[in-house]
Amino acid sequence: MRMLVMFDLPVTTAMEKHNYRVLIKDLESLGFYRLQYSVYVKVCTSLVNARETEKSIKRILTGDGIVNTLILTEKQFANMHYLSGDKTDDVRSFSKRLLIL
Repeated sequence: MRMLVMFDLPVTTAMEKHNYRVLIKDLESLGFYRLQYSVYVKVCTSLVNARETEKSIKRILTGDGIVNTLILTEKQFANMHYLSGDKTDDVRSFSKRLLIL
């Protein structure tokens, strides 16, 4: 299963820009990678793991803005259609190559 984190954070002041950079750094340290500009995704081994990841994200949030999570099955994620732009060849995006130990 995959967890998407989508966010819209204000970046007007220096502190808001700092909070934005910290959020991205923290998401990457939790195992997320960028799917789009404000959309990050991570492979979760179970629903329990996804819920724990949500708790970790809540702990790192600071300031204003909107942060949403969405949990998808591998099949749902694999059915994503690219309507514009180039599909990534990043191995993390291929559910066929996913191996959970």
